[in-house]
Amino acid sequence: MLRFANALEWSSGGGSSIAAGVPRSLRLRNVHEGLPAPGIGGQLYLVDGIGGQLYLVDGAYEYYHYMQDKFNDAGWGCAYRSLQTIVSWFRLQKYTAKPVPGHRQIQEVLVALKDKEASFIGSSNWIGAIELSYILDEYLGVTSKVLTVNRGSEIPANARALAQHFASQGTPIMIGGGVLAYTLLGVAFNEDTGEAAFLILDPHYTGGEDLKKIWQGTWVGWKQLGDSAAAGGPLFVKDAFYNFLCPQRPSTV
Repeated sequence: MLRFANALEWSSGGGSSIAAGVPRSLRLRNVHEGLPAPGIGGQLYLVDGIGGQLYLVDGAYEYYHYMQDKFNDAGWGCAYRSLQTIVSWFRLQKYTAKPVPGHRQIQEVLVALKDKEASFIGSSNWIGAIELSYILDEYLGVTSKVLTVNRGSEIPANARALAQHFASQGTPIMIGGGVLAYTLLGVAFNEDTGEAAFLILDPHYTGGEDLKKIWQGTWVGWKQLGDSAAAGGPLFVKDAFYNFLCPQRPSTV
């Protein structure tokens, strides 16, 4: 049963620079809440249950995805949108009052850090997990750990480390690999069997703020190795490498 208590909220931060006066948009919060727990091997994952345990993001976030604010970033802006979701988590937990940065502002920070050339500003160039770590450090003063997985087929073997992140830090994780980026909101992990499922928030969604449509399209949902991404194709390419960007919760507010 869908839970439509995930209210639309007024939120700043869009495609262009905040300073350029981006219109505020309605955004969904906590779109994973109410999803059924994943079933693996015929068992349902329950918190402290027989089938395993859930490790989830701790706190509210906003769902940023392609095409919001009438800004066309389809095909290149997925990591930017994942970053915006992560920054929204730090805002909603009151760790910062800074606005969620737009694409241009993100690019400007990377140029100021001399990570990119000036021509990067205003481009449609991709960014990855390492660039996100630079932005979080410079813009929010947030440090990150990066878990590198050499092959997509090895991701389930790292479920324990990812579960520990959610248990100790509780922040959303950005996944970067190949030419795609996702946001990880949780892990279901069975200590006995090693089986795992991953709660994926997909920034490649291009529709409106319609929770029913997002759920039905599995733009947020529990996925396992071998499952397809919401937009088609494999979620995790078995022979591609992946970086999991794990932002660290500040020790003080």
